[in-house]
Amino acid sequence: MVVRQMPKRSEIFELVSFKKPTVHRKTRRLQDAQTIEDLRRIAKRRTPRAAFDYTDGAAEAEVSIARARQAFRDIEFRPGILRGTDRVDTSCQIFGGPSALPFGIAPTGFTRLMQTEGEVAGAAAAAAAGIPFSLSTLGTTSIEDVRAAGPAGRHWFQLYVMRDREISYDLTRRAAAAGFDTLLFTVDTPVAGARLRDKRNGFSIPPQITARTVLNAAPRPWWWWDFLTTPPLEFGSLTSTGGTVGDLVDAAMDPTISFEDLKVVRELFPGKLVVKGVQTLADARTLVDLGVDGLVLSNHGGRQLDRAPVPFRLLPEVVRELGADTEVAIDTGITSGADIVAAIALGASFTLVGRAYLYGLMAGGREGVDRAIEILAEQIVRTMKLLGVAALAELTPDHVIPLA
Repeated sequence: MVVRQMPKRSEIFELVSFKKPTVHRKTRRLQDAQTIEDLRRIAKRRTPRAAFDYTDGAAEAEVSIARARQAFRDIEFRPGILRGTDRVDTSCQIFGGPSALPFGIAPTGFTRLMQTEGEVAGAAAAAAAGIPFSLSTLGTTSIEDVRAAGPAGRHWFQLYVMRDREISYDLTRRAAAAGFDTLLFTVDTPVAGARLRDKRNGFSIPPQITARTVLNAAPRPWWWWDFLTTPPLEFGSLTSTGGTVGDLVDAAMDPTISFEDLKVVRELFPGKLVVKGVQTLADARTLVDLGVDGLVLSNHGGRQLDRAPVPFRLLPEVVRELGADTEVAIDTGITSGADIVAAIALGASFTLVGRAYLYGLMAGGREGVDRAIEILAEQIVRTMKLLGVAALAELTPDHVIPLA
């Protein structure tokens, strides 16, 4: 029989615990977000459809981005036990400098379109977290202002070779003068990919106010208030080059880009030269033979050639053949700290996150970016502890088994 008794008042009070309420609405919603997908849902609620879809979408049928995310899901972790991992070291060296975590913020264009703080929020958050921040040629904050936003941080510059080569060469010199230590020479955009969500939304840069945008903006007045009461949306590093925003987008894509352009930029930039957008082992080998300082395996987040190779799947082959000769980073499809740990285990030197950062930005500006970095960092630490490793160098392919 169960013996029952009347509870004592003191025992009841011991069980009652009231959480101190968070008054600030933005802080509360960001604290409630436990995953990058949670931040994505908040971002979708708070951002007009055209701007959100520009961030969230990919090329054509969006097969590449779906495959990239599925590739991370299609692995099985193999943990070690009884390893004693009370503390883990998540720091690493990448492209000649330190990073407190094995990921940095990828270059993204039109960033102030998503949320008005844009690259300033990203650079400041990255500097505070001790990770690199990458600025796009098509960024909406200038090279110099990004540097000022995170003066103690590491800054990388992503370069498009534009039709007017002198524009690209000038950007290269400015990045070097501002102390950017790494240049991401991007090779996967000879022409723009077909981003069908943007076409269906009637998306334009800068956004145009139409009947459709007014209806979509009605429940999101804060976004339009920010957009209309802050400086006009423009390419921060290209304001002196002339032409409209649309003209500059067209000029940024040049199908005649070649190895000769790589040679010229190498001579102009004194820091590390890393090629971003590598998608085959043969091209990776050619670039290593040419003496580049590193590679980023990337299909541009699935936004260029649909059905392009998945970087995470290409990674083991490239590392096996070339990992002793160069540093290999990857992006595309990363939505959690576990994805980052899996990539490091399979040989990646580093990873870059784009959408994950932008979801945080749209969800809450600088605080949202801080929260996105915090979520990924917590997931990395937890995954490493559960795998029984105390440092990134202890991760090996034995910890990850591809299931497909």
